[in-house]
Amino acid sequence: MTTQTKTKPQAPKLPVWKALLLCLPMALLTAMMLTGGALPDDPLLLIAAGVTFLLINGAFFLMLTTGETHRYRSLLFIIMAVGFVITFITNLIETRGSVILTAENAISGETPFCPLVIPMIIVPAAITRTIIFPGSLLEGFANVASMVVLWLGVSLALGRGWCSWGCFYGGLDEGFSRVLKKPVIKKIDRKWIYLPFAVLLVIVLTSALTLSPTYCEWLCPFKAVTEFAEITSFTAVVQTVIFVSLFIGLVIVLPILTKRRIQCGLFCPLGALQSFINKINIFEVRIDPEKCTQCKRCIRACPTFSLDESSLESGKTLITCTRCGQCVDLCPKQAISYHIKGTPIGIRPNAARVLFLYPAFILLSAIGGGMIAGGLWRILKLITTGSMI
Repeated sequence: MTTQTKTKPQAPKLPVWKALLLCLPMALLTAMMLTGGALPDDPLLLIAAGVTFLLINGAFFLMLTTGETHRYRSLLFIIMAVGFVITFITNLIETRGSVILTAENAISGETPFCPLVIPMIIVPAAITRTIIFPGSLLEGFANVASMVVLWLGVSLALGRGWCSWGCFYGGLDEGFSRVLKKPVIKKIDRKWIYLPFAVLLVIVLTSALTLSPTYCEWLCPFKAVTEFAEITSFTAVVQTVIFVSLFIGLVIVLPILTKRRIQCGLFCPLGALQSFINKINIFEVRIDPEKCTQCKRCIRACPTFSLDESSLESGKTLITCTRCGQCVDLCPKQAISYHIKGTPIGIRPNAARVLFLYPAFILLSAIGGGMIAGGLWRILKLITTGSMI
């Protein structure tokens, strides 16, 4: 008597020759983005750019040939976040001598613009025609205009895909969410998924009333690893304690214990705004009800709480879906796939996946490539000279 073992259906893979052809334009684009059309004179920077090039294009090749998205995206996403912290802090120290934001820095517009500020500047800009952020509009590193244009382009192309492919903070909580093999906290009340929308509403209203970016001043966890106000008053002490506490709780501890992206899925106001933009984006993740066996593995694993029982019935993810690919890779029946709106469900899912991967990977390469290369360069400088600066 023989027993039959159930095997997971093969993920949609591409032959090596076809994957290499699809990788060629990506390789050319990443080479241009990393070098600006000319090889750097600094040998350490050349090494860092070369390693980054191989890392990015190797991950893209493996995505195509293995049919897996989340594993390789997540690796690059985490490395990008670490590279961002390293390059951001060292750039600030080089340009203004410290990560501390003084009143003089704010007045002179030396604060790099952060995409998290975008929800707060919309209403004041419409009413008063001013940008309530102490940064340069057109000049310098991460100026307001360039970051807003980048955000608009990404939002139209990927919707909330920004949160898993472009956000240079997101890799931090994603990295900590992968520390343990199994979650310690397995159940989280789904009512918490509405908190980011409440935070979004509060910061939009308070920023409009006070004409100041209230999230940046009081609630941003990432102040702990970027820049923070000079501690010259009791208020500044309270703000700093809040920043550090939120970072430790939302970005480190809870992601480790839950294996979920808590800051992204249950707190971030920009993520909430991006969720609405998902409605106008052509890409989505869909579930084929005919293939789905209701095992609910996808619901338990979704890092941003973007699937529930209603998703399995309707065949649609919630508007908070970040297109990370984890549910697509995890489904034992290949019932979940990337999809282009307006096309039949389940028809040529691999083609839809490849069409999504191109803009998503270009985004990750454009934003993350320089951060990864910059972080590697700073580390190489530290090893060879004893200083990152």
